[in-house]
Amino acid sequence: MLDETLQERLEAALPALSRLGALVRFDLGADGRPVIDARGGSARLELESDEPADCTIKITRENLIKLTEGKLDPMLGYTLGKIKVAGSLGVAMKLVGAIA
Repeated sequence: MLDETLQERLEAALPALSRLGALVRFDLGADGRPVIDARGGSARLELESDEPADCTIKITRENLIKLTEGKLDPMLGYTLGKIKVAGSLGVAMKLVGAIA
């Protein structure tokens, strides 16, 4: 389950994601699989969803917190394998640009 701190950080990024036009899933392993649905209008955070995602970002809870705090460079994290992307890399880059 997503902890309150991380949920607040992701919700704070939602206004910047309203034009993303995609459904993005974060795979945090045992810490949950939250989804940001930004396919139309305003973006919203769902704690669980079975809908197919346009992009899935596999990352640890700790690294996602670092990413939202600006302490983990998205490109370096991707290069080092701390961030793995399945699906649209373009969507992942737009998302990370808005939350980092």
